[in-house]
Amino acid sequence: MSSWVRPTSRVVVLDPDGRVLLLGSRYDDAGHLDAEVQRWYTPGGGVEDGETLRAAAARELAEEVGLAVDPAALEGPVWLRRHVGELLGVTIDSRETYFVARDVVHEVDVAGRTADEAAADEPHRWWTPAEIARDDARFVPAGLAELLPRVIAGPWAGPPQVVDC
Repeated sequence: MSSWVRPTSRVVVLDPDGRVLLLGSRYDDAGHLDAEVQRWYTPGGGVEDGETLRAAAARELAEEVGLAVDPAALEGPVWLRRHVGELLGVTIDSRETYFVARDVVHEVDVAGRTADEAAADEPHRWWTPAEIARDDARFVPAGLAELLPRVIAGPWAGPPQVVDC
């Protein structure tokens, strides 16, 4: 079985009311598409060759939700997360770095998604930490409801926090 170390940039997108924008993945842990949302996660994705973490975060926001941001305007990094999992016979060691885009007022536009992302027809939603805490859905990273208040209080100071899967 092959393996792949994948540097990844993600963005905690916060609106002026302290809600976070999350995307709903319909892929199960084996990489098969399901009709139901399997987990809610922040926008982001893989870092391309020669790209900085911040530049990747900004590019992913534009592609996934149609939000244009200056990479220098992203706060952080705030969190670091490592997730190792198997997808279609490949072990992926994802090294995630999370940034923050604060006070965002934006209508999500999915026109820039890749063909695979478009096929998955992933929903999006703005969530409060209280809604996340009350919901039975799976959120990534784990403990998201407890992690968000410190980020919302911002601006982030200090080193990034290592978070659980």
